[in-house]
Amino acid sequence: MPIDPSATVAPTARIDPGASIGPRSVIGEYSVVEADVVIGSECRLEPYVYVKRWTTMGDRNRISAGTVLGTDPLDKRFTGERSYLRIGNDNVIREHYTISRGTQPESVTLIGDGNYIMTSGHIAHNCKIGNQTVLCSCALVAGHVEIEDQAFVSGGVAIHQYCRIGRLAMIGGETRVDRDAPPFFLYAGCRIVPRGLNLVGLKRAGFSSEEIAPLKKAYVLLYRSGLKLAEALARIEAEAPSEHTAHLVRFIRSCQRGIAREKNASGLGEH
Repeated sequence: MPIDPSATVAPTARIDPGASIGPRSVIGEYSVVEADVVIGSECRLEPYVYVKRWTTMGDRNRISAGTVLGTDPLDKRFTGERSYLRIGNDNVIREHYTISRGTQPESVTLIGDGNYIMTSGHIAHNCKIGNQTVLCSCALVAGHVEIEDQAFVSGGVAIHQYCRIGRLAMIGGETRVDRDAPPFFLYAGCRIVPRGLNLVGLKRAGFSSEEIAPLKKAYVLLYRSGLKLAEALARIEAEAPSEHTAHLVRFIRSCQRGIAREKNASGLGEH
């Protein structure tokens, strides 16, 4: 049955017969759900939410008024083929937000679990957002961006296409992100500059002092030692080995755009 009997649909909402609404979900006044949409259990769509075709969301998602999910990508190459937006469980997406599906046929924009996405922003086509991230109001995320778990993106941040933001990184308000932001660090500035460890985020995530210490050493080797990037990474592996520094090194070695670096630093964007 496309609409579960336990779901609540407002009289003014419009649900296409080809959509599926899960148990105990609530669809608010004047919301529109197109064909080929799947909404899981215990989701809540406030009034004036528009869920477009080929969008799937899991359970317990809360979508606020004026949000549009599964929009056609803002990409001149797009020619209308089927692509997808897939949203996991337990996400909060606040008012007046837009998220696009993929550009290429059968491609996907992916939103994980437990994310808190604030108002009046955009996630573009083919992005991959991890779990338990925070995207503050008016953040703009361009196409093919990847944001790892537990990252924090402050208000007014603009992220260039194909950039990556690492796990538990924090981006300060109104920062222009045009290079990759390695995990566990704090970034700010008009053009992204590293400012140290994201100590508040690490402690909130339950990192112990013993886990933080190798990351402090890694930050010094990476940004304060004057070493070339390859040498800094080798020194991190040798002198500050841990599960988290290993993730940091893998992230940096896989960068395609170079990493954010301090002003007047030499060699850190080289591979």
